[in-house]
Amino acid sequence: MKIALDPFMHRHLSLEELPFKVKELGYDWIELSPRGGFLEWFKAPRVFPDRIKSFKRALKDAGVGVASLLPMYRWASNDEAERQAAVKHWKRAIEIAVEMEVDVMNSEFGRGPHPDKGSCYCCHTGSMIEACEDAWWRSMEELVPVFEKEGITLHVEPHPEDWCETLQPAVDIIRTVNSKNVKFLYCAPHTFYFGDDTKAMLRECADVLAHVHVGDTFNHKASSGLRYILNPPGTQARVHQHLNIGQGEVPWDDFFGTLAKVGFDGIMTACVFAWEDKADESGRFMRSEMQHYVDQYWKK
Repeated sequence: MKIALDPFMHRHLSLEELPFKVKELGYDWIELSPRGGFLEWFKAPRVFPDRIKSFKRALKDAGVGVASLLPMYRWASNDEAERQAAVKHWKRAIEIAVEMEVDVMNSEFGRGPHPDKGSCYCCHTGSMIEACEDAWWRSMEELVPVFEKEGITLHVEPHPEDWCETLQPAVDIIRTVNSKNVKFLYCAPHTFYFGDDTKAMLRECADVLAHVHVGDTFNHKASSGLRYILNPPGTQARVHQHLNIGQGEVPWDDFFGTLAKVGFDGIMTACVFAWEDKADESGRFMRSEMQHYVDQYWKK
């Protein structure tokens, strides 16, 4: 098992400084999420040979590996020009993974088009779900052969506001891709968008599960829907957060205990975004807590 840190809260550090910070916080692995100067959100990678060389040197000197690269491109856009650009960016990102000697990439199903291309997102009205799914399948038809050729495994997660934001149909969609190089990522901070029975959900996706994001969240559906109070009343805004373990309502014994029972041995990433003013403290705490649960449930 690889226990990694998503260093989004440390994105102010340079690429060369980042591995040493990750090591200082107790991790041997990075899950490198989008950041300026490398894999930009939705834009072409800002990567060239000298940048790769200096980053690889820093990783080696720090004794840290890249567990996964996380690109975010509009591969599910129903605007064909956007979709084609996203596929082009994905192909370059895969080349970068090969150059970095990284064999895992992860991403989300996708929001759909840029907001300038339309006034409604699929999760607000349902009006774009079919178009976004069709676009995503077209992108996968181009990209899956590339992943397979390069020996890279893609881990995909449903995300609130994506065209696919729930456990199902996400898991069946990944099974339908029918490639050993495409697996499922279960994000614990999205637990209450998936459902309410953590044990059952983890058992349901176990055959394709390769990656988990670890962070706590409140059950936004609890307390008659008033766990979070949004203003003005009736707003369609929805909330989730990525908190330290113990600061929300994810049932962690169910989560880690079930992962151990189904034989999970993939990537486990600390994925907290809520505490930039306490980023070091959060990183150390999450590393300690994750190890505590691993020792408790995997080393019996």
